[in-house]
Amino acid sequence: MTPALFGRTAAGEVVTRHGLTRGSMRVEIITYGAAITAIEVPDRSGRVANVVLALGSVEAYETLSPHFGAVAGRYANRIAGGRFTLDGRTYTLPVNAPPNTLHGGPAGFGKRNWRVVAADATRLALARRSPDGEEGFPGNLDAEVVYSLPEDGTLRIDYRAWSDRATVVNLTNHSYFNLAGEGAGDVFGHEVAVFADAFTPTDATQVPTGERRSVAGTPFDFREPTALGARIRAGDPQIVLAKGYDHNFVLRGPAETLRPAATCFDPASGRRLEVATTQPGLQLYTGNNLDGTLVGPSGRTYRSGDGVCFETQGFPDAPNRPDFPSTVIRPGQRFVSSTTYRFSTV
Repeated sequence: MTPALFGRTAAGEVVTRHGLTRGSMRVEIITYGAAITAIEVPDRSGRVANVVLALGSVEAYETLSPHFGAVAGRYANRIAGGRFTLDGRTYTLPVNAPPNTLHGGPAGFGKRNWRVVAADATRLALARRSPDGEEGFPGNLDAEVVYSLPEDGTLRIDYRAWSDRATVVNLTNHSYFNLAGEGAGDVFGHEVAVFADAFTPTDATQVPTGERRSVAGTPFDFREPTALGARIRAGDPQIVLAKGYDHNFVLRGPAETLRPAATCFDPASGRRLEVATTQPGLQLYTGNNLDGTLVGPSGRTYRSGDGVCFETQGFPDAPNRPDFPSTVIRPGQRFVSSTTYRFSTV
C-alpha cells in the first residue's frame, strides 16, 4: 500500500503513515515512534472500529503522547535512579519520571522517526540506529521492528537489535487497547486474564523492589478472567500507589518461546484479544495517567481507565537486578523477541 504523508516533525523530518490489510483487519503505523495509530477489527455484528487510542498529528505525538502505540526503548519501563552498572562501569541516563528513567528517556525510541526498510500490503519493517551514548546508553545499537499480518485477525510484532558494545535492551509496543472502540469510554468492563502466578511489586517510585509476589489473594490475581474494574479501586497499597494497575507480571513458561501471555474480552462488542509473547514479563497498565486533556480521532477525550496496555517486556529495572532475567546483549549477540495480538469475536 502506498504510504501517505502524516506530517513533519518540528525538525522537518517527513513522517509517513503505512496501512496493512488482510481480510477484515486493517492496521496503520506511522514512522514517528514506529507507532501503531489504528487497529481496525469487526465486532460480533461485523461493525468495524479502531481499538487503539491515537492522536491526530505529528505535533501531538511529539509533545503530548503518553507513548500511544509507540515502540518503547532503548529500555522500556523504568530504570531506578536513572543509572545502571555494566561490566564495572556506571552509566547515567536522563531522568524523565523522577527519580527514574522511563521508556529510554525523554528522547527514547518512541520519540524518534524510524526508517522504512521494506513495506507491502501485509508487512512493514522499520529500523533505526541509536548511536553510542544516546540517552546515556552504551554502544551503537541497530534496531528493527517488523509489523506483519500473518493471517486475518492477527498482528505480529518482531523485534531485533544488535550492538557493537555491551549494552541493555528492552523493546515493547505501548498500544492502549479499548475493544469497544477508541473513545468509547473506560475499559473497566473488559474481562482480562494474565498467564502469571506472580507479579513484581514496586516501591513508592514504581520501581520493582525485587520481590516476586504471588497473585493469590490479591487484586493482581487474573489467573481467571476478571473485569478490570472489579478490584481497581481496592485499598491494596500497590493499587493505591499506581492509581490502578501499572505492574509487571511474571509470565509462566520459558521465555524465548511464543506462549500465551494474556486475554481480554469486551462483553458489549464481543471482541476478544489474545496476547502471546517470547518475553518473560507483561506490564498491565490501565491508563491511570490519562487526564482528559488528550482528544482522539473520535473527537472524544481520553480519561483514566479509557485504555489498557499489555506491554510484553523484560522486567523493569533488570539492569540493576541481577536476579531478574538479563537484558544485556554483547557484540555478536542479538536481542530477539516476538509478540502476537490475535483478535476474534464471541
